[in-house]
Amino acid sequence: MEKIPMTAAGYVALETELKHRQQVERPRIIQQISEARTHGDLSENAEYHAAKEVQAHNESRIVELEDKLARAEVIDVSKLSGETVKFGATVTLIDEDTDKKQVWQIVGEPEADAKKGRISISSPLARALVGKKKGASVEVVTPAGAKAYEVVKVEWR
Repeated sequence: MEKIPMTAAGYVALETELKHRQQVERPRIIQQISEARTHGDLSENAEYHAAKEVQAHNESRIVELEDKLARAEVIDVSKLSGETVKFGATVTLIDEDTDKKQVWQIVGEPEADAKKGRISISSPLARALVGKKKGASVEVVTPAGAKAYEVVKVEWR
């Protein structure tokens, strides 16, 4: 069973979603199914079939969340330090073509969210950054082509 690295905040977010799905969504969906059953013939009841589909999706997400939480390896980023990029580091990059600054925190796959500045440890950019130090130049092959970055800062938040 392969461990899934994640921050404490990522673990809490998964736990919160799991509790919500079990304690709020599950009873709500069961209520919808019960109501739909009262509408007659189940073979032609669109409400019933839609509710059953939502139930299947919710239950599969619950199983997925339970699996991720069971395999989670929570890493306390506040206790990490060093000059080299590794899991949990917040890295400031400069795009060598456009001089545009980007800040990314390297996190576990379940908590990655590019809009919030968090990239997965398994992403191409994170894989290229791991082991690098301030001042290093990194080239990453992206779907849009090769990009070159300079590591400007490595911090631990």
